[in-house]
Amino acid sequence: MTEERAPSLHVPAPSIRPGDDPDFSHVSIPRAGEVDRPDPATPPEEMRDLAFSIIRVLNRKGEAVGPWASGLDSETLLQGLRDMMKLRIYDARMMTAQRQGKTSFYMQHLGEEAISCAFQRALRKGDMNFPTYRQAGLLIASGYPLVKMMNQVYSNDGDPVRGRQLPVFYSSKEHGFFSISGNLATQYPQAVGWAMAAAIKGDKRLAAAWIGDGSTAESDFHGALVFASTYKPPVILNIVNNQWAISTFQGIARGGAGTFAARGHGFGLPALRVDGNDYLAVHAAATWATERARADLGPTIIEFVTYRAGGHSTSDDPSAYRPKEEGTAWPLGDPILRLKTHLIALGVWSEERHTQAEAEIKAEVVAAQKEAEAIGTLHSGRRPTPRDMFEDVFAEMPPHLIRQRHEVGY
Repeated sequence: MTEERAPSLHVPAPSIRPGDDPDFSHVSIPRAGEVDRPDPATPPEEMRDLAFSIIRVLNRKGEAVGPWASGLDSETLLQGLRDMMKLRIYDARMMTAQRQGKTSFYMQHLGEEAISCAFQRALRKGDMNFPTYRQAGLLIASGYPLVKMMNQVYSNDGDPVRGRQLPVFYSSKEHGFFSISGNLATQYPQAVGWAMAAAIKGDKRLAAAWIGDGSTAESDFHGALVFASTYKPPVILNIVNNQWAISTFQGIARGGAGTFAARGHGFGLPALRVDGNDYLAVHAAATWATERARADLGPTIIEFVTYRAGGHSTSDDPSAYRPKEEGTAWPLGDPILRLKTHLIALGVWSEERHTQAEAEIKAEVVAAQKEAEAIGTLHSGRRPTPRDMFEDVFAEMPPHLIRQRHEVGY
């Protein structure tokens, strides 16, 4: 018989610490073009292997290969490259603004630009994203004005949410971007519920939920999967696996599961794992999932495998918990560099045109920043009036709020 022992608590620990050499040998990466592309109508039980591999399109030479190569035209790809470049330059400007005290807080997308920028291009107007704070590329790719984004970051008088949200917690119904919640995972049941309502109404729009690898440990995530698998509404359930949940490595949230995508199997849902630094692979997977949703075939789980190259936020110092060189060692590379290489290989781009585009986009971002800062920043300029806190809550303001508004002089 097995000898009885007193129980002990087993706490997973990362394999490397600051000062160690980066090691991604545990990340099994198939060759580009190696993973099969099933028909979107394929039953989930017949494509379980897709939750354990990684869908890739771009090879090391920048060529688009394999069944997931969607044949996007060069103009669409060039726009995708510009979207990612704009998001990265915007990030850099806002990070600097935070260090200068112009805003209290910022969160960048460094290394993850392809995921949101490419995914948005697979959606239609009217579809609704339920994002986290690291999907601003959804707004960039849908044409949301940079000045409005910056006004929200600065919480100035041009802030469309009138100071009610943290910086980077954007919101735009018109652009299919549901208000961000700082309590992560809440957006998962919200997205499923929105999609259920669309199905009840016979609405052809779909929802896309977004979550990070760490937040998959939340009960909201699992509760949403129950409703998604039971009622099969038109929703795409995205998991951005960027290897780190603030300062906690992914092993805490993943538990004993092999992949995050595989969690969909327990609910009978089709699940994909995708190279999140491959613009073409992200777009192809998003298109495949939207085809399923629009054909009334139900939800799809997509795990985007990527790496958070920067800190969790401006309040975070990643060198305290991971090697400084880990970002450059990430084996799936830089999404902007990879798409640039592909476009050069197609003969529609060049290093010179890329440098020129960087200058043009930077000038656009700087001009937007000047316009936003002319309205105000954290400590100067025009700000939302205190009256705004009483507005947009009730159709008819109740007497007690009217009294409170009068007490503050409005």
